[in-house]
Amino acid sequence: MGSGWPRCHAARQLPLRLTVGAFFLNSGLSKLGADETAAEGMQQFAATTYPFLGKQDAQRFVRLLSAGELAIATALLLPVVPAAVAGVALTAFSVGTLGLYLRTPGMRQEGSLRPTEQGTALAKDVWMLGIGVSLIAEGVNEHR
Repeated sequence: MGSGWPRCHAARQLPLRLTVGAFFLNSGLSKLGADETAAEGMQQFAATTYPFLGKQDAQRFVRLLSAGELAIATALLLPVVPAAVAGVALTAFSVGTLGLYLRTPGMRQEGSLRPTEQGTALAKDVWMLGIGVSLIAEGVNEHR
């Protein structure tokens, strides 16, 4: 394993990290200016699956969601953050969104994992789970 080995890992991770990092950066920044109506809608949607989220102020919820998305974007976009760390953050977030998909009525076709038209927006987040797990695996392999 010569000196080019770490660069090889970084080159393989670059498309994944840039793509998902840019997505999270945009999403986090767009939530910064959420008005009260938008904040309440996001919080109510999340609280249907995760009731504890309904106990806090809607604006605070959206600020924390935005901060979380921006933190994930930072972890993905900064190459000094190890792949496994970025992967764990992305995987945790995607498990949360897939939980919304699986547990929110109307997101899936009856008796199936196939999304309804309404559920497609969350079902597609399965790609984040795959990328997160891939980054974790890549990070683990970097340290062998």
